[in-house]
Amino acid sequence: MIKIRLARHGKKNDAFYKIVAIEEGRKREGKALDYLGYWHPASGDKKVDKKKIQEWVKKGAQITKGAAKLIEKS
Repeated sequence: MIKIRLARHGKKNDAFYKIVAIEEGRKREGKALDYLGYWHPASGDKKVDKKKIQEWVKKGAQITKGAAKLIEKS
């Protein structure tokens, strides 16, 4: 099953997150099928590609709680 979730990147105490479409069993930073946006909490930068997200949802992808909150706010 494909999930739309957050993947943590960056360095210690300065993390940023990418919104990715990824197989459910893969690691948090594993190889993603597609990159759908990003969020940098320290600076408040956020970009979400809603078209791509809708395409993945039509294909059967499920959005996790954390990613859903971030998508709603954008």
